[in-house]
Amino acid sequence: MMFLRFFIGLTAAAALTACQPTTPDDSRFGTGFEQTFDDQIISQPVISEPAGVTSAPLDGSAEATAAETTALLNATSNNSGVAPVQARPSNPAPPVVDTNTGISQENNFDAVSGQRSIESDAARIASNRAQYEVIQPEALPSREDTGPNIVAYALATKHPVGTALYKRFSLNAAGKYNRNCGQYKHQDQAQIDFLAAGGPEKDRRGMDPDGDGYACTWDPAPYRSGSSG
Repeated sequence: MMFLRFFIGLTAAAALTACQPTTPDDSRFGTGFEQTFDDQIISQPVISEPAGVTSAPLDGSAEATAAETTALLNATSNNSGVAPVQARPSNPAPPVVDTNTGISQENNFDAVSGQRSIESDAARIASNRAQYEVIQPEALPSREDTGPNIVAYALATKHPVGTALYKRFSLNAAGKYNRNCGQYKHQDQAQIDFLAAGGPEKDRRGMDPDGDGYACTWDPAPYRSGSSG
């Protein structure tokens, strides 16, 4: 009986051992993988170069780099017509701008000191002074008589607007006032014509019905205030 139990246990252990999966010996295998990582990389499809494109690795020499740069410059210049400037420490310094182009170097002491001296500056100043022309003042021309001067009239009077100083009597005074004053775009011209026709003492056209000497609402105050300073 005891032998039978031992036999059954040994058979069960052998069956369990046969059911377990085999562990791969190579550590690069993962569970469930049938290839190594290197094999998977090698088995990937190779991407071919596009048609018309060629590539060649540079050997790193100065000659190869210069040839590549020259080819790039030639290709760019064919597109724009002007070769681009490659920024490199070995590039020569840019040329100095010629002062004859009109760019002033007055603030550059080294440039000016090499071109001029104190003596040349003094001669240039003397030449400029010799070209000065002094124009002597002349007397102002006399003003022609163009009629009454309302500015002088405003300054000669002192009374305010509405002060009756001159006698006025006229039939239909309001009608004459509106008709005659309505012909002027500005009161200054009305006052000039009023004075030219005998005003302020006379007022044949009825332009100063209140007798203050100011026709058609003309006011001397702006002219007086302008001369107060």
